[in-house]
Amino acid sequence: MVFPRNEWEKFRERIASLPMQAQWWKRIFLGNAMDVDMDGNGRVLVSPELRMAAGISKDTVLLGMGSYFELWDAATYAAQEAEQMKAEMPDVFRDFSF
Repeated sequence: MVFPRNEWEKFRERIASLPMQAQWWKRIFLGNAMDVDMDGNGRVLVSPELRMAAGISKDTVLLGMGSYFELWDAATYAAQEAEQMKAEMPDVFRDFSF
């Protein structure tokens, strides 16, 4: 996940306030977080450690998810999306109007 700074602060506070039984997930989310910068061309520079952890090799997909972004390896995203499209739409969409 990629957060603008103000949204990261909100997310970080929510994660940090979770009870002790979530301690490992708190470590995963908070302990592996890194600041990233933009280069002169407006590209986000993602560290090799984060790319490896996310399984990103070369081509990527950046999805706007409201208050944050998801950065995916393009092939992984395409495979996950194809798999989800085979399944029925979740019940929460039954009464959703497009």
